[in-house]
Amino acid sequence: MSPSVEPFNEVKYKALMDGLECSEINKSELEFSGRIDTEYYQKIFLDYQKAVKKCSHQELSRIASFLIGPFGSSYDTSTYVEKSQYRYIRGQDVKPFLLQDFSPRYMTEMDFNRLKKYALSENDILISVVGTLGNACIIQKDELPAIFSCKSTAIKTSGCDPFYLLCYLNSKYGKSLLLRKERGAIQKGLNLDDLKTLIVPLFSENFEQRVRIGIEKAFKYACDAKQGYTGAEKILEEMIGFARCEATINYSIKTLNKSYGCSGRLDAEYYQPKYDDLFNELEKLPCKKLGDVVTIKKSIEPGTEAYQDSGIPFVRVSDVSKFEVGQPEIYLSKNVVENVETLYPQKDTILFSKDGSVGIAYKLAENKKIITSGALLHLTVKDKRTVLPDYLTLVLNSNIVQMQAERDSNGAIIQHWKPSEIENVVVPVLEMEQQKKIVELVQKSFALRKQSKQLLEDAKCAVEMAIEQGEDIALKWLESKMMPEEV
Repeated sequence: MSPSVEPFNEVKYKALMDGLECSEINKSELEFSGRIDTEYYQKIFLDYQKAVKKCSHQELSRIASFLIGPFGSSYDTSTYVEKSQYRYIRGQDVKPFLLQDFSPRYMTEMDFNRLKKYALSENDILISVVGTLGNACIIQKDELPAIFSCKSTAIKTSGCDPFYLLCYLNSKYGKSLLLRKERGAIQKGLNLDDLKTLIVPLFSENFEQRVRIGIEKAFKYACDAKQGYTGAEKILEEMIGFARCEATINYSIKTLNKSYGCSGRLDAEYYQPKYDDLFNELEKLPCKKLGDVVTIKKSIEPGTEAYQDSGIPFVRVSDVSKFEVGQPEIYLSKNVVENVETLYPQKDTILFSKDGSVGIAYKLAENKKIITSGALLHLTVKDKRTVLPDYLTLVLNSNIVQMQAERDSNGAIIQHWKPSEIENVVVPVLEMEQQKKIVELVQKSFALRKQSKQLLEDAKCAVEMAIEQGEDIALKWLESKMMPEEV
């Protein structure tokens, strides 16, 4: 050995590698894609792949067939219709396990028949392959007939139970090994050839059926939760005697004094007769202005340079629905502002969107260590003896407030609703006993939704346990989690 070359020093080597990782891959071991980027061979991916390969397994292409969605030019999304039996499933509708159902889009029968070769069947699995990647949901009977967009790929299983495959795709193993295959720098995507090579662990029919039972029970709870919430909405409408004002004429005559002089608005949309009808109906009810009922607090809007892959979850409007706060994709440092704890929303805080999809309200059931974007206002009820937070949240999501959001918000590209206008939103305040009746249904709905999520989490844990510790241990654990009638 040359005097200039030092002998290998293991201690020094470990010190140099502290916080770093290194994977050694032989050229002969490269997959068909020939990828040599370091991201693809991260240690966690190699460990997950090794764990799955210890089980009996197959590539996805050997146990399923695939259907790619139509290109964007095949269907003009400006031709959506408000009511139809034919659903058009967008990429953003594909969420883990279940299809998003709170803002569905529909198409005409003529468009459906023209694109019928892309029609989905019951128990098809959709995977999002453009935008937010790797979400997998299963198509249920009541969601058909439906066509899906090119931002998703449909999987039709033949070599395993579709509910088991769905669970694996949503597990840490399936989703990580799927996201490992993403390509692209700005617009990321998953290629069909990459999907086909995903390895899937295979277990006994008995185990797959146990997983399926848990998922189907979770779906039933989710369905019951949806019906319960719809029931609360209907009771609210009956109590206040209001559904949605639809004017019979499409013009309105206003003096300058009663139009621009009051509102400062000159756009015709603001003065549609249906809004006059709405406020005429509200005059018959006991109402208050929102600013008199709640305190309104703004959050922050950090620049994109503050975005991180870990830290405090940063919740944006796209992460919020009237049913939940989803898992954010962006995080912020604890040092983003001084006293960051003051930004955390507390139990019973209502998150209310003022930009983008305006007028979405969600009430937090517990304190949350999250930071919301500036597009989400924090509403706190001033006096719970007068207005219950769950009741107010339901009202904010009702047609009464949605129509006011529709009237007030403006913006050519991104809708914006001024906080000063939100303070003046008119909300009906029913008697406390009536509020409690509505709240009981709302809380039962959210309890069912929570049970549904727990069952799905248990099913995922069982699949991961089967990969790590064997099917017998996972099966025993899963059966211990199920109620006697579910086994």
